Amino acid sequence: MKLEKIQKGSLVETAIERLRSAIEQRYWLVGTRLPVEADLSESLGVGRNTVREAVRVLVYVGMLETRQGDGTYVRATQEAGEALRRISRSELRDKLEVRIMLETEAARLAAERRTGSDLQIMMAALDARARAGKDIDQQIAHDQAFHQALVAASHNTALTEMYGYFSESITQTIEQTELNNDVPGPAQEEHELLLAAVRQQDPVKAEALARAMLQPSLAAFQRYRRKIEGELSAPKNAIKESR
Repeated sequence: MKLEKIQKGSLVETAIERLRSAIEQRYWLVGTRLPVEADLSESLGVGRNTVREAVRVLVYVGMLETRQGDGTYVRATQEAGEALRRISRSELRDKLEVRIMLETEAARLAAERRTGSDLQIMMAALDARARAGKDIDQQIAHDQAFHQALVAASHNTALTEMYGYFSESITQTIEQTELNNDVPGPAQEEHELLLAAVRQQDPVKAEALARAMLQPSLAAFQRYRRKIEGELSAPKNAIKESR
């Protein structure tokens, strides 16, 4: 892939897009060192300051990494913001499946590693969830706080970071299961049972309960989607029958 020289418009923005496109299309693979600033400047037809600023932005979003005295390397082929946008656009089924995977493992680890402080935070979140009653916004907020505390109680930094990265989609699944009567979410009692298993340090039971909490929502969504698809296809079938 040959980098095209920039003609008009915002030089920095265009340089960012050209470099991002080259990285996304694997012109440079992850771990590859980029050409020196002078070569990039010549390839793009812009000044070194423009290239320097474009590289700085791509370092900031996590696509590039600058190593002092060594050069600039490709760190990822996709920026975190775009990955988050793609995740947010995925359907509820996909989000629920990922959430089940993350929270099931978190529950197992939390049962093994939780501290007294972890229990206090989870208990406070569940108590607040119960007090929220029919205030859906508050219920959703405290529900999310409980699950975040559960993941934090796993004391696995990578898992906690991953869950935080996925947090916007977690919120979306909670909102949809609370607001959509066709896809009901877990009840307060189910949360209490999970907390009890974590308190008793029973990883097998905690893992099973965490998985069981969201499986009904996933199954209900599958039925709901088939129902909608059936309704959408009904007019077409009617037309065929009329012929």
